[in-house]
Amino acid sequence: MSNIANVLAKRKDKEEGLGGNDNAVSFKKQDFETLRNHGVEWKRPSDLCPNPQFICDGATRTDIRQGALGDCWLLAAIASLTLDAEILGRVVPADQSFTEKYAGIFHFQIWHYGEWVDVVIDDRLPTKNGQLVFVHSEEGNEFWSALLEKAYAKVNSSYEALSGGSTTEGFEDFTGGIAETYELLRPPPTLFNIIRKALDRGSLLGSSIDISSAYETEAVTRQKLVKGHAYSITGAEVVHVSGSPVQLVRLRNPWGQVEWTGAWSDNSGEWDQVLPEEKSKLDYSAEDGEFWMAYSDFVQQYSKLEICNLTPDTLTNEGIARWSFHQFEGTWKIGSTAGGCRNNAATFCSNPQYVIKLEETDDDPHDGVDGCSFLVGLMQKDMRQEKQFGRDLNTIGFAIYKVPDQYKGQNNIHLGPDVLLRQRAVAMSDTFINMREVCCRFKLPPGEYVIIPSTFEPHRKGSFILRVFAEKQASASPMETDISANIKKEKISQKDVDPHFQTLFKQIAGNDSEISAVELQKILDKIVSQRTDLKTDGFTIDTCRHIVSLLDKDGNGTLGLMEFHAFWLKLQNYVEIFKRHDTDNSGTISSHELRDALNKAGFQLNTHVLEVIVLRYSDPQSAVDFDSFVGCAIRLELLFVMFNKFDKNKTGKIELDIMQWLCLALS
Repeated sequence: MSNIANVLAKRKDKEEGLGGNDNAVSFKKQDFETLRNHGVEWKRPSDLCPNPQFICDGATRTDIRQGALGDCWLLAAIASLTLDAEILGRVVPADQSFTEKYAGIFHFQIWHYGEWVDVVIDDRLPTKNGQLVFVHSEEGNEFWSALLEKAYAKVNSSYEALSGGSTTEGFEDFTGGIAETYELLRPPPTLFNIIRKALDRGSLLGSSIDISSAYETEAVTRQKLVKGHAYSITGAEVVHVSGSPVQLVRLRNPWGQVEWTGAWSDNSGEWDQVLPEEKSKLDYSAEDGEFWMAYSDFVQQYSKLEICNLTPDTLTNEGIARWSFHQFEGTWKIGSTAGGCRNNAATFCSNPQYVIKLEETDDDPHDGVDGCSFLVGLMQKDMRQEKQFGRDLNTIGFAIYKVPDQYKGQNNIHLGPDVLLRQRAVAMSDTFINMREVCCRFKLPPGEYVIIPSTFEPHRKGSFILRVFAEKQASASPMETDISANIKKEKISQKDVDPHFQTLFKQIAGNDSEISAVELQKILDKIVSQRTDLKTDGFTIDTCRHIVSLLDKDGNGTLGLMEFHAFWLKLQNYVEIFKRHDTDNSGTISSHELRDALNKAGFQLNTHVLEVIVLRYSDPQSAVDFDSFVGCAIRLELLFVMFNKFDKNKTGKIELDIMQWLCLALS
């Protein structure tokens, strides 16, 4: 009924002239006069105060006050930057001011999906009634944080795109590190040790208390903890009370206004029981928004812990332990590498594959168990832009398999169903999620493993970044194949040709005993049309010309008896391979099976070449019919023959002049 009412109402509005030039409909219900009266003005800092400063007396947490934008997650990450001048200096170049060399522009460096980008912005900022609308400093004359927020908004397309997020996202984009999240309702039993090791490596740690509704935002608990805010974790120590160890963590409120008043808070009675030599090492009484609390209270009071582990180049301090770091960019392309998760057995193995070799076990393992600890993070690109345009994110995850002994040390291969579908994964992401990134911590025995990132469903395109952080030295690389061809060449003399075949050849070749490309096309179409097990749209004249070009030994542009016989044997081999891979008897093969089918035909190809082949030879349903398969195999062999003729020194590289290039390209 409501829909009918809407239709009738719209019809009445049109009858009354609404929608005409004189009475236009407000697009997206935006009224110009209302927006102008309540809109923002873009002003430079010099318009807002007499002596604007970029950074005044160092960058501190008081430089970061949230405005009207729902990006407290981002501001918490920015506040964490102020804890370390070296990390801050990578993001906020200090040689900028409103006086020396001032040009109305500033720049910042942000890690953006795998690479550092230098973002230049002008210093016009959104204001209302002479005040900054979004982030601002407490004093009002320091502008590095407001300008950094604008640069981050530019990278992500708009201020609006920053509404809602997680601190880990900001952590990563300001450090290039990899973030892991722990739900404190069910923390791992060794989390305290994980925290200590993370702090030893200079990692950034944040924690927060979940809210159940918007009304709880910034609500203060009875013991003075602020809900919905991200706290930084700055220390983890063990003290002794009456000879018994007590685990403590030190936290910092980014706003510096309220502190924990429970056990182990500033000057609480618990400190009187600590040995003096331990007590003297800990600053436990400063009124600075930083405080200690028992680890047991921490996991009860807080909801979530986020750790951003830093890349080895982030800090120069020699005393800090460093991760072994590897990063790869990849794509899921429909028809070739978008295989979906293990549930999709027919396509799963076509996903990109990456090998990691773990050789050294951990020093001082956090859980007391020997093994190799490492983190894997899978991130899909351009998350905020996709959401802004109303496009759903892919649901992503990954699985890790042990490389069988017979394939160890061979990273120039692609593991197929005969390997992956016959064993269980030794580890995998906790879940497949439709978020920017999924990250998990693992510990495995030394050995070689293959990581397979994928979307949950097959045939979902996307770009991703795969990152691996290992606690000890480890090597990692794409599990990629070399490009080569090993074509079986039959040595046949005329006496090997069956008399019946010779008679048949004379019948179809005519008086000249030669078969041209046009004649070959008619022959092949006639043969294949009589078979119901091979689907074809007919052989193209180009394919037939390539066949002639490949097998024409005397250069007359046709196939003689021996040349046609060589092709006939090749064609029989292609039929056998094609039928073997047509598992559903549809008369076609899936493009996801093309890699293995071409491998059986003698071609070892990497993913880049395979993606080009799939685009050229598969149909919109990712199927390859018989004539396309033959055309692809013939074309590949012809290209290998051409390349090898020019690669006389077997270097894998050739140099052509323009005439040679044109002749080859047009042949």
